Amino acid sequence: MIRSVIAGAGSALPKRVMTNDDLSRIVDTTDEWITARTGIKSRHIAGDDETTRSLGLAAARNALANAGIAAAEVDLIILATSTPDNTFPATATLIQADLGITTGAAFDIQAVCSGFVFALSTADALIKAGQAKCALVIGSETFSRILDWTDRSTCVLFGDGAGAFVLRAETGESGILASKLCSDGRYADRLYVDGGPSTTKTVGHLRMEGREVFKHAVINMASVIDSVLLAAGKKVTDVDWFVPHQANRRILEGTAKKLGVSEDRFIMTLDQHGNTSAASIPLAFDVALKDGRIKRGQTILMEAMGGGFTWGAVLARY
Repeated sequence: MIRSVIAGAGSALPKRVMTNDDLSRIVDTTDEWITARTGIKSRHIAGDDETTRSLGLAAARNALANAGIAAAEVDLIILATSTPDNTFPATATLIQADLGITTGAAFDIQAVCSGFVFALSTADALIKAGQAKCALVIGSETFSRILDWTDRSTCVLFGDGAGAFVLRAETGESGILASKLCSDGRYADRLYVDGGPSTTKTVGHLRMEGREVFKHAVINMASVIDSVLLAAGKKVTDVDWFVPHQANRRILEGTAKKLGVSEDRFIMTLDQHGNTSAASIPLAFDVALKDGRIKRGQTILMEAMGGGFTWGAVLARY
């Protein structure tokens, strides 16, 4: 059986770090308030010379180096982002050109915070269909560009960054074992951006009903985890590491409790990164890979929920 094996991972972060104390000088908030409600201590904010394209490119190059694979071998690039450099062309095509790749396909996927899971599942399907042999799957975001910096309920939550996986078509026991994707557009007004080219002709700002998102996130993430485990014929006890979307520590704690597993099995980096939307899963994965927690042969479950609502999970043997 052909499987999509995670051959390498990489990440990239903007140079500027913004702490909770820094934020307290912009809006009416405190480090104690943010930490208690979210678990976030700091986040990275992109400078004028740092974009979704440049961060995604750096993460892609780091992932290729980690995999020991030349860019010329890549025949598919999927970029998950809600903050592209331009309305079009797809930012993935710009990264493709930066890497010197002139063959294969490159396109963006927009599923907000679930984007990386959606992109992984799409790449896996194309690899299994024989349309690609080596894929770059990237999550890159500059959410600071769409934040209302006067809204303390949202601007404290998000940060910028990028992460990437290299997937290769291989036979064997490793690779993506199962995936599950879900959406329910009835809840679009709970988490959205109040602008767009077809409506306001502006970029707009992020708006969120935090309590509603929290309630659905715990239920949906636990449910989709059960579904993907069932599809793979696995149990919660078979999972070595959960690498969730880094939205809010309380959401992750609630999900762990609902699953009946220790929080120690959840990779959490939101204290350093905040919510980086589609970039959060590969960023967290790369941190745990570099510090030695994630090792070859382990079973990894990646799950996320985002605006739309969208949610999903991917189970892989690394």
